[in-house]
Amino acid sequence: MRAYDRQDLLFQLWEVARLDEVIASEDLDREAVEGILDTADQIATDYFLPVGRQIDEEEPRFVDKRAVLPAPVKPAVDAFVQAGFIAAGFDPAHGGMGLPETVHQAAAFIFAASNVSLAGYGLLTVGAGRLIQSFGTEEQKRRYLAPMVEGRFFGTMCLSEPQAGSSLSDITTRAEPMEDGRYRISGRKMWISGGDHELSENIVHLVLAKIPGGPPGVKGISLFIVPKKREDGSSNDVTLAGLNHKMGYRATTNCALNFGDAGDCVGELLGEPHRGLGYMFQMMNEARIGVGMGATALGQAGYQSSLAYARERPQGRAPGAKDPTTAQVPIVDHADVRRLLLAQKASVEPALALALLCATLVDRERAGDASAAAVLGLLTPIAKSWPSEFCLEANKHAIQVLGGAGYTRDYPVERYYRDNRLNPIHEGTHGIQGLDLLGRKVLIDGGAGLRELSAVIRADIEAAADSELAAPLGQALERLARVTAHLAQAVQSDPERGLANATLYLDCFGHVVMGWMWLRITEAARSVAARDGDSDFLRGKHQAARYFYRRELVRTEHWAEILMDNDQSAFDMAADWF
Repeated sequence: MRAYDRQDLLFQLWEVARLDEVIASEDLDREAVEGILDTADQIATDYFLPVGRQIDEEEPRFVDKRAVLPAPVKPAVDAFVQAGFIAAGFDPAHGGMGLPETVHQAAAFIFAASNVSLAGYGLLTVGAGRLIQSFGTEEQKRRYLAPMVEGRFFGTMCLSEPQAGSSLSDITTRAEPMEDGRYRISGRKMWISGGDHELSENIVHLVLAKIPGGPPGVKGISLFIVPKKREDGSSNDVTLAGLNHKMGYRATTNCALNFGDAGDCVGELLGEPHRGLGYMFQMMNEARIGVGMGATALGQAGYQSSLAYARERPQGRAPGAKDPTTAQVPIVDHADVRRLLLAQKASVEPALALALLCATLVDRERAGDASAAAVLGLLTPIAKSWPSEFCLEANKHAIQVLGGAGYTRDYPVERYYRDNRLNPIHEGTHGIQGLDLLGRKVLIDGGAGLRELSAVIRADIEAAADSELAAPLGQALERLARVTAHLAQAVQSDPERGLANATLYLDCFGHVVMGWMWLRITEAARSVAARDGDSDFLRGKHQAARYFYRRELVRTEHWAEILMDNDQSAFDMAADWF
């Protein structure tokens, strides 16, 4: 069976995300798009899904300063590359297929649901390649971007260091200018996903480093292209120092890398000096949306697995059935199991709607829509963090549906949970995303992005005025507006205390956005029912929306009270009191 719901993916693409509007000016139609997704589905079914348990249990090994991966990894990644899924989203001028981001992300969802560890290599390479496409010279594009689009070179992002995780102003990696215009790189990087392997001819590392004499802190950070191998195939003095042993995503190598141990690591400046962090934010923001999609896919995989189990597993009888000789019922007939399944559905489906909405905003931004860029910037921390938190919670419920079997390795749901537990940390922790949202995103341009987003949500509420969801969503949006205005003042007057509840603000904002996604989903379901007739599939959408509104959206009322008080109990807790 598939690890995702094909019917829901197509419904979300065509009816909720309105992909037909995105591809109206493209040389694409529905048949072509679904053919691309069929290809993704086939590769995922043949290569990704069957090896999940094996590559989780075997893990990469550190042998003679190189990473040795489980045998099934390379055939799966090769099939992905050969089918063109790295090239898919790149401009045809650079050898790409020029597919809309919405189609690219739909395929990414299929691969991540089927095996997120294998999907990671492509995600990283696409992000690194796009950075070179945006800021590289024509010569750099020829030597690095072209082979990345072909899938011959893979890419990474090298930010963190052992002594400076998320605090990038404290990095110590140096880039000493050479006479020929290149730079000699020296330093150590930690937590580098895909940092070493033998899946490609070369690995192109994008490395944050400081040029001596530059400004202090983040203003002095530059970005460098540092290949693992030189053009003649010789070593560029990039050494694998060790592998980090993770609880999940085990087939994606996670590396400690040393640059220039022998004093012979050479890199090229990407873009202008001292602007590296700004450049890298392009890749980080793309990766954040990708992490959210991956978290959503893992939530979907757990939901599908636990739903199949619940339908097949007989156990117990209805509470009113007293005769022990009667047949047992499948556990899906028990109300609390239905609660656990409904909670998963209520999280996973709006998370997918948000991920696809972000992809359509990317497509609109590329077409020159400035308002799309503003909304996308505001939604990015939510698109990353909400699925990472609440689709992880869905994975917890999936384990609970299976009972004792759920925490054994005989079933994949415990692996999905372990994989997804990494996502609240990937590409900036939940707390960092909260700081970014409240401390930066809602304040940019005097709150222009928030005004634009609020206007879009209000327009959807007005268009669905007769929906049972419209009024409560409108009330939640107004609460969020009051909270945001209050906290914005607090941040500007006292940033430390004003940001003390940024994580709770992120959750509150995220729940309102997911309430909006459920409005969009149910309105699409009503439209399909009017056109094609009602169905169990469509009725399930309405019921999951009701569950979310009654069990989840109402939580924003209490959260808003805490945020309006700007509760300082955590801030005022002295370190010594622990």
